[in-house]
Amino acid sequence: MQRQKDSPTRTITLGHSPDPDDAFMFYALAAGKIETGDLHFQHILQDIQTLNERATRGELDVTAISIHAYASVLDKYALLPSGASMGDGYGPMIVSKTKRTKDEIAKMRIAVPGRMTSAFLAMRLWLGRDFDHVVVPFDQIFAVVKRGDADAGLIIHEGQLTYRNEGLELCVDLGAWWKEDTGGLPLPLGGNAIKKSLGAPLMSRISPLLTESIRYGLAHRAPAIAHAMAYARDMDAPLADKFVGMYVNDWTLDYGDKGREAIRLFLRRGYEAGVIPQPVELEFVE
Repeated sequence: MQRQKDSPTRTITLGHSPDPDDAFMFYALAAGKIETGDLHFQHILQDIQTLNERATRGELDVTAISIHAYASVLDKYALLPSGASMGDGYGPMIVSKTKRTKDEIAKMRIAVPGRMTSAFLAMRLWLGRDFDHVVVPFDQIFAVVKRGDADAGLIIHEGQLTYRNEGLELCVDLGAWWKEDTGGLPLPLGGNAIKKSLGAPLMSRISPLLTESIRYGLAHRAPAIAHAMAYARDMDAPLADKFVGMYVNDWTLDYGDKGREAIRLFLRRGYEAGVIPQPVELEFVE
């Protein structure tokens, strides 16, 4: 049970994306599979760009957040040690109707899922310059590219596995580029952040519950995947399982030293490129 009957509760707002990996990650909490005492988690499902924007206003107690966006909310949120989405040799992709070179892409109009996303920062670092873009909800990027309203699209989430079904060609996998460019580091895409105003004692209570939820899903994969299928757009169960495996794994249980190094480098490069306005000092709930 999630809480003991008749015990007073405190509601914790928990924002995450309506995607299979996040649904898998929070299955145990959503289904009441782990004991949370007097804490009741209210799940708020919104796309990552919306969650990033809400984080700048400090609206949610716990939220999924793009690592890029975390640089803008240092005063309000700390990173939790679990909940990472790391692209270990794979990640956001640039796709188009036909395969394009880097020089060609630099001159194109690109549909992107949000300026605060880590995908946007990764593309900016890959190009080494600013680029013409239009912000489009991530699940509409394929349609925008196929209509010709943009020359190429920066895709995230399950689009990384389904773009061929849309008749599109891969131009570059930014996660593969990052790993090669950094000598083997994963590309840090997203994490879970917690509002610092909750106070250290409550933050320290919430953190292990989120880790336990992830661990429970990994240990009870079949029911967790079944739960995640409600959010699997254009994916059958095997493909959804593959996608979940890409982004819910050992990295998700804890960033570790290598994951933390990857975040520091990613945000430092963002600062050096002028995309992030100030140096970032990471703050984790330990």
